[in-house]
Amino acid sequence: MKSYGVILIGCGHIGLEHLSDIHFQDNVHMVAVVDQNPAAARYAAARYGVKEYGTDWRPYLDDARVDIAIVATYTDSHPAISLAFLRKGKHVLCEKPAASTPEEGRRFFAEAETCPGKLLIAHVLRHNETYRKAAELIHGGAIGELTLIRMVQNHHAMNWERYKRLLQDCTPALDCGIHYFDVVRWFTGQEFREIRAFGSTLDTDSPNINYTLTQFTLENGCIGYYEAGWSRNTASNNRKEFVGTKGRIELTLAGNRAECREEGDLITVFHSDTGVYETINIQAEYKNMYAQLMTLIDRIENGTEGFPSMADAAKAFEAAAAAEYAVKSGKTISFINGIPVLPTLLD
Repeated sequence: MKSYGVILIGCGHIGLEHLSDIHFQDNVHMVAVVDQNPAAARYAAARYGVKEYGTDWRPYLDDARVDIAIVATYTDSHPAISLAFLRKGKHVLCEKPAASTPEEGRRFFAEAETCPGKLLIAHVLRHNETYRKAAELIHGGAIGELTLIRMVQNHHAMNWERYKRLLQDCTPALDCGIHYFDVVRWFTGQEFREIRAFGSTLDTDSPNINYTLTQFTLENGCIGYYEAGWSRNTASNNRKEFVGTKGRIELTLAGNRAECREEGDLITVFHSDTGVYETINIQAEYKNMYAQLMTLIDRIENGTEGFPSMADAAKAFEAAAAAEYAVKSGKTISFINGIPVLPTLLD
C-alpha cells in the first residue's frame, strides 16, 4: 500500500478535524502542519505527533515528500494556495467554499482542470453514511418524486471571534449553504431554476450579513428553502426534511435525538400510502475526513471523477454564490443549465 505524504495548511477548527481522522491511517504520513498563527501550528503538531510545523506553506511546493495538500484555511486564500500546489503536480483536498466570489470560483475551477495535480472539494456530507442512505432511499423511489425540501442549519455562535473571521469572507448562505445546495442536486438530480433570498445582520459587530434565508425552485418544479444563521443570539437548530409524492424523509443527527442517541443518526421515513413510519438507525461519522481523502486518492490512482465530481462541485458553488448574491442584492436569480445569470458580479 502506498503511503501518501500530506501537508495540512490551516490548523483551526476544520483543520484539526482533518488531522484527528487521518493522522493514524496506514496510508497517510503527515509531513508538516502550517498555520499563519505559529501557536496553532505548534499545537497541532504536538497533539498529533507531526514533526514539522511552521507558518509558511511555500517551501513545501517543491518538497518531494509531499503528495497531497489539505487546504483548510479561510475561504479567501483557497484558490491561490490550492492552485500553487496543483500547478506543481501535487494533489489537493480543498475545503469548501472554493472561493469567495463567482468570478474567483470560476477561474479556480477552470484552471484546476488544466493542472497536473488532482483536486477534490471537501463536500463532507457526500461521505456521510446517513446522507448516503437518504440519497439511496430517494433515488430508489421510497417517497416518490421530491416536491418540497426544508433545511435549517443555525448555529449559536459561542466562539464568536471564529465566526466573525468566517463572515469576513462570505455569508452563511455561501459558506454553509454550499453543502446543502449540493445535497439538493445530489438527492434530486435536478438543476436549479430560480433562487430568491434575503438576510439580516443580527449582531451589531458582525462584519457581514449573518442570517440568511434562501428559497429555491428546481427545474422539475420542486421547491425548498435553506435557512442559515451564525449569531450569539440564535439557538442552534438543525432540520433536514425531504417531502415527496409518496411520503417524506427526515434526518436527525444523533446529537439532536431526544432519546436513543446511542443508536446513532435517525432516518424517519413516512409512507403516505400505508400511513406507516419506518425508522432507520445509522452509526455514521458526521465529518468523515478520511473517506474524503480516500476519494481523492481514488482520483489519483484510478482517474475517477471524484465525489462530488468537479462538475458537481462547480454547480454547487454556483448555486451558493447565487444565493449570496440574492441575499445582498434582493434580486431573484434565474439559472440556465445550472449556471446563474447574475445581473452584476459580487463585490
